[in-house]
Amino acid sequence: MTTLMTVLGIVVFAVGLLISIAWHELGHLSTAKLFGIRVPQYMVGFGPTIFSRKKGETEYGIKAVPLGGYIRMIGMFPPGEDGKIVARSSSPWRGMIEDARSAAFEELQPGDETRLFYTRKPWKRVIVMFAGPFMNLILAVALFLGVLMGFGINSQTTTVSTVSDCVISQSAASKGKATCAAADPASPAKKAGLKAGDRITAFNGRPVDNWSILQADIRQTTGPADITVLRGGQSVQLHADLIKNQVAKTDGHGGYVDGQYVTAGFLGFTPAQGIVKQSFGESVNRMGDMVTTATKSLVDLPQRIPGLWRAAFEGAPRQPDSPMGVVGAARVGGDVFSLNIPPEQRIATMLMLVAGFNLSLFLFNMLPLLPLDGGHIAGALWEALKRNLARAFRRPDPGPFDVAKMMPVAYVVAGLFLSFTVLVLIADVVNPVKIT
Repeated sequence: MTTLMTVLGIVVFAVGLLISIAWHELGHLSTAKLFGIRVPQYMVGFGPTIFSRKKGETEYGIKAVPLGGYIRMIGMFPPGEDGKIVARSSSPWRGMIEDARSAAFEELQPGDETRLFYTRKPWKRVIVMFAGPFMNLILAVALFLGVLMGFGINSQTTTVSTVSDCVISQSAASKGKATCAAADPASPAKKAGLKAGDRITAFNGRPVDNWSILQADIRQTTGPADITVLRGGQSVQLHADLIKNQVAKTDGHGGYVDGQYVTAGFLGFTPAQGIVKQSFGESVNRMGDMVTTATKSLVDLPQRIPGLWRAAFEGAPRQPDSPMGVVGAARVGGDVFSLNIPPEQRIATMLMLVAGFNLSLFLFNMLPLLPLDGGHIAGALWEALKRNLARAFRRPDPGPFDVAKMMPVAYVVAGLFLSFTVLVLIADVVNPVKIT
């Protein structure tokens, strides 16, 4: 059964991946057609074509390797300075430029002269190229909100897990002092009669059902406090006398920052974990943290390469936050479906995995580098800047920015990305990231 669930998880993730890619390319396709650009092909995947059907002027299809997708737009690059679409050169760098220019006009037909991508105004080209990553962002936000607000996530609750017998600073506890000495005073929670299993419903007369709010209230309080708990179906009123103590710094969501401490009000209990649905505001805050973390991870990618190399070829442990490719994410998807957790939480975790993949697609594609969408966006914005400056200073129109001249750089970037992808693939196969 475990093997079956693992395979099912991999299949479900693969379907989610294909939908994400198709959704991305749909953004490019719909806006290109909106602005009258001819699109001969819309393909999900690379390699040999498994299925295709032509509808109108566009061929829609699925290819064998589900590692990406593309649409073909006529006239991605302007003609050369001589006005010709194809002109050969013996220079390998120049050849790259001319090959790219030639491919952009490969399926040129009579009447396409007014339907070329490069002839559209820069703002329209920006919209066409941004639409793909934006679709991934929309899908990521929808999935994140759906999971956080609809399913909930594993979080600390207002239910008591354990009660501290005495007052010990968390910095001391982190250094190994886990037992109480005779001289240590009893914790305020112990004195007040708080018990494991109690669910705190109000603090100082204010109803609470959120751990982050309760935690903040406790830390802001010293001295007498009224605590209402639900115990065995009955509401019980307790009275505590909170003291100041050294406690771990929080991250704003009820979690803790490792190794950092503050002095604050102290009651003395550990909250229980549970699946908690998030409010819209809480969900937005969590998504903001996810975007920040994902952006930082993207910036830190070069620093992760040595660790990936050691994990792939030297048997070093694979870090939990190590970059993963499609294969690694699919394996995690299989692990998710084989976990001993309720089915709805398996679904929620899988949706979070697909949402994270879409967020990564958005951020990665927005890098201002060719051949990524962000590279084409940067080219269009540069053209708009040059033309506006020329207009302001009453100079001749400089014409469209020739993105084709950047193709040698694009090939170098693509080569680096490919090398990184292969490294991640090897690490995902021989030393995958595992979840518990």
